[in-house]
Amino acid sequence: MVRPVVLSRVPSGLWWGLLGVAAFSFTVPFTKVAVAGLSPLFIGSGRAVVAAVLAVIALALARQRLPRGVQWARLAVVAAGVVIGFPLLTSFALTTTPAGHGAVVIALLPAATATAAVLRGRERPPVAFWLITGVGALAAIAFASMQSGGFGQLHSADLLLLGAVVAAAIGYAEGGMLARELGPWQTVSWALVLASPLMVFLTMLSMAQQPPSATAVQWGAFAYLGVVSMFLGFFAWYRGLAIGPMAQVSQIQLVQPVLSICWAGLLLGEALTLSTIVGGLAVILCAGAAVRVRLKPMDKPATAPHAVQHDTRSLQPAKD
Repeated sequence: MVRPVVLSRVPSGLWWGLLGVAAFSFTVPFTKVAVAGLSPLFIGSGRAVVAAVLAVIALALARQRLPRGVQWARLAVVAAGVVIGFPLLTSFALTTTPAGHGAVVIALLPAATATAAVLRGRERPPVAFWLITGVGALAAIAFASMQSGGFGQLHSADLLLLGAVVAAAIGYAEGGMLARELGPWQTVSWALVLASPLMVFLTMLSMAQQPPSATAVQWGAFAYLGVVSMFLGFFAWYRGLAIGPMAQVSQIQLVQPVLSICWAGLLLGEALTLSTIVGGLAVILCAGAAVRVRLKPMDKPATAPHAVQHDTRSLQPAKD
């Protein structure tokens, strides 16, 4: 007897992951647009305040329970990296460096996140992982140095971008582990809420130092950073990870710097130089190889039925 083939109605997580990455890919170019009229302190802190308001509404409507005990300390790590560190550091860096340049350095983020996850989870990846990650980091530093006037000549903007990568990697790694307990979008939302008092203070301080005055386009770019880059983009991204396959969806992030460089050329008119193309490809290829090497030994456990069931359950909203 031939059994009928039943097609799954569950959409592929790859499309949701790609939607999230596409949303994030505008972050660097739109930050470059916004800093032309608004102070970097206002952009970095104000966009977190906008996202925090949306997070409070979402948490209240979904009736999410409060984090408990040490979870607040872990949320502080997430907030320090993703809500405070990355937005502020990139905003200040992009006041003096092109968006395409920033996108190449930030392309280190997938490999840096994998490294932070390895250290946080006390994993023992093969030696190839560390070698590839090191080559990727050297490629990014070499690119930044050559763009800054010669090898070893890093500008302050490059140091800020590298600091942003480290901050985001630590925040993503800790957030990925905490998401198993609180849920993915809930983790980001609570991190935004936790950081909101500081970000409100910094926003008010920036307004006192330099009252915001910008064009409609610059305000539109700022609104995108607050509503999409800091909030809605995470919904699509984490939904893609929840649907899976997670190993494949996570690697879509490698497309983000390519898109950011393209948007910098199309929207900002930045020239795509040979060094930008070569540097970007080198960093992206190394990041992709590092992520693949790390995920390879985990593929088999991830396909176990009980593991899938656990991961799916951990991504569900936690209601009272």
